[in-house]
Formats: sequence, structure tokens, C-alpha cells
Amino acid sequence: MAIIAPSLLSADFLNLERDVVMLNRSEAEWFHLDIMDGVFVPNISFGFSIIRQIRGITDRTLDVHLMITDPDRYLERFRQAGADIISVHAEACRDAAWSLQTIRQLGARAGIVINPETPVSRIEPLLPLADLVLIMSVHPGFGGQSFIESSLQKIAELREIRNARGMRTLIEVDGGITTANAPAIVSAGADVLVAGNTIFASSDPVATIQTLRQAV
Repeated sequence: MAIIAPSLLSADFLNLERDVVMLNRSEAEWFHLDIMDGVFVPNISFGFSIIRQIRGITDRTLDVHLMITDPDRYLERFRQAGADIISVHAEACRDAAWSLQTIRQLGARAGIVINPETPVSRIEPLLPLADLVLIMSVHPGFGGQSFIESSLQKIAELREIRNARGMRTLIEVDGGITTANAPAIVSAGADVLVAGNTIFASSDPVATIQTLRQAV
């Protein structure tokens, strides 16, 4: 079964505690937290204080995705705020290997992220340092976009490299995931599915999470 990571960017921020409590009742193992700075991506989301508050009402894995420039400045603070996983963009790091090593030294799992235009080959040398690779299947910065179909090929390519090397690196996919396309994404090789609108706009988010988790 796939790990489901609901993206809290799509939650109701006037009722965030309610939504987190709802997710605590679901089969979602991770909570995905998108951090945007208005520079690396043309949008701004939330920061340390929100993560701390979420950390205080859940024991689920907090999967923090940094869509920010120069993420190294903030790695320790995100870890202190409660991040269990910290993922940085290959396109934003001055030295991605250093970033991944630092995240691990802080006691968190380390992820490397690639945008739709970035080939898997760019991060292949980093795989020994990464606990997960996050493949963006939409252009980062906004929710509600459609899944980019060419992402399936990238997922399959990464799975082939991982398996050939005998690695345990998780493949996470974020963007445009629905109950309709989740089976194809998992079949291509995804281990973790990030979904926002599909879950929070659903009439029954808990049931939707269960459906996504059972995608094969």
C-alpha cells in the first residue's frame, strides 16, 4: 500500500485543528507541509509557528517540503519546529549534498526534490544521501493543477535506478494526484502520494485517503 501524505496547504486554516484531528483518525501516515517563500515559487504559505502547532496535536510524520531559496539557512529551525522529514529542491540548493547531509545530522530524514523540467539524472549522484526523492508532477507553488503525464516516465526511471542499486530510497510524488490516476502512479513506482484538493475537497476525506492508500 502507498503512504498517503495529505497536503495541509489545502486544509481550512480557520479550522486547522479540526482538519488535523480528522486526519489523525484516517490512515494517512504522513502530513505534507509545503513551505513557500514567494521567491523560489510565486506564493507564500506558512512557517515555523504553524508547524509547531501541528506538531503539538499529532504524532504522525511531518513531511516538510521547502520551496524556498537558500534552504540551508533554516534547516535547523524546521527540525526544531517538529519536522521529521525535510526535503529541499535540487534547483534551490547551492550544495545539495551538504544540505542532505546536514538534514540527516539534525536527526531528520532527508529528501531531494525535482521540478517537472528537471531530469532524474541531475539528482542521481545524490541518491546515496537521500532517504526520499520527491518528484513534482505539477509546477510548484499552487494547488489544484493537473497531473503532468510525463511524470510517470520519471517515476519509472527513478524506480529502475533505485532497484538496480539495491537502494531503499522512497519515491514521493506531489501534484494532481486523484483517486483515478493514483493506481497508475503507484504502478510506475511511487511509494508516497501527496494529495491536497483531492482529499480536502472530498465529501469524505477519510474514505478518500483509504481509497488512495489502496491504489495498486
